[in-house]
Amino acid sequence: MLRTRTIAAVLLIGLSISLPGPLLAQAKGKGIRLWNLTTATMSGFQLSPAGKTDWGPNQTLNDKDKEVDHDERLRITGVEPGRYDARVSYRDSRQCVVRDIEIKADAVFSISDRDLKDCNK
Repeated sequence: MLRTRTIAAVLLIGLSISLPGPLLAQAKGKGIRLWNLTTATMSGFQLSPAGKTDWGPNQTLNDKDKEVDHDERLRITGVEPGRYDARVSYRDSRQCVVRDIEIKADAVFSISDRDLKDCNK
């Protein structure tokens, strides 16, 4: 029995080492994803630890058309689970802040119009 478990563990380790990046991410889980439930297309989405303004990279660049349409999901990269504020940008140059978003591993979080605060143009 121990030998079977050891062989299985070695195979799993070997499989994870040999998988290309995108397949490895899929093997681990779907990752963190944003679901855009606002009524507009997002042209920018940046995260900062809650209460700070240390904005990270524009996550919409992870999308093939570099924008996130209404009802579209976006893979978020380089972010650990935790609480964040988000800066959301739109094509019309409007920017809004969403405060205190809880981001969980391998989960979807959504943003809707009612979440948008401190908007400017």
